Amino acid sequence: MPNFVSKLNTIAKNTDSYLKNIFLKHNRRSYLMESMKYGVFSGGKRFRSAVVVSTGKILGINHKKLIIIGGAIECIHSYSLMHDDLPSMDNDDLRRGKLSAHKKFNEFTAILAGNSLLTLAFEILTGSDLKLPQKTKVELIKALARCSGYSGLADGQYSDLTFENKKISKNNIISMLKKKTGHLFGFCCESIAIIKEQNARKRNKLKEIGIKIGLLFQIVDDLIDFKGDPKIVGKPTRNDERKGKATLVNLLGYDETLNYARELKKELDNQIKKYGIRSNDLMESVEFILNREF
Repeated sequence: MPNFVSKLNTIAKNTDSYLKNIFLKHNRRSYLMESMKYGVFSGGKRFRSAVVVSTGKILGINHKKLIIIGGAIECIHSYSLMHDDLPSMDNDDLRRGKLSAHKKFNEFTAILAGNSLLTLAFEILTGSDLKLPQKTKVELIKALARCSGYSGLADGQYSDLTFENKKISKNNIISMLKKKTGHLFGFCCESIAIIKEQNARKRNKLKEIGIKIGLLFQIVDDLIDFKGDPKIVGKPTRNDERKGKATLVNLLGYDETLNYARELKKELDNQIKKYGIRSNDLMESVEFILNREF
């Protein structure tokens, strides 16, 4: 696992380096740049980018292409966090031990900076840095739009907010978590199949693996919120309980949710190892999720 953490750090540095170059090119074009950079360079591990690189390794994709796609995904992820923290949504003042964007700047700046990161992701995918056929870029953009908007991330966040303080079934909670977090991870894996121009069946298999990775990631996040150390988490814990969030932890309890996460990991291991020795990094990614510090 120390070796995997080293790989994770290298991918994070490469992703940050690429994104910093993007911002340098645009630095004088907008007053929003400072707040956009604050949101995107907030100390995250770039785990979604790591999943892109690990999946790309299975099919032998050029590393630079993977970092560019990872950079676009990290822009989407950062936008979603800036909006999630807003008073009208989760109303969080801290993110990774720092002030949330709306507390650092103000609400309208956080909204507009988040919107700008969302659109920057698509600008990256259409840019000349990404050496892919136009047809492939269009497919990437369509897939990313689907997983980010009304049928994916945005819809998941809507359900997350409307489910608060209501009795929600296990299946509906899992569906919400897949949309809220899983679908963006789904794109991390599906993007590789798109680049390789694989058929729909192979593409969906990778997408489903990614969605399950995202589901596991969110479940572990909820476990950490329930029992984690605020100093490690970078914000107060037990937020989900206080807000009446519809989580598996609140529905099933900590132990049963942890058992569910372990079974989900076994399922993922069985699916991923079918891709052979080149899938080792993706297997380690799943292992890393479950063993994050609580």
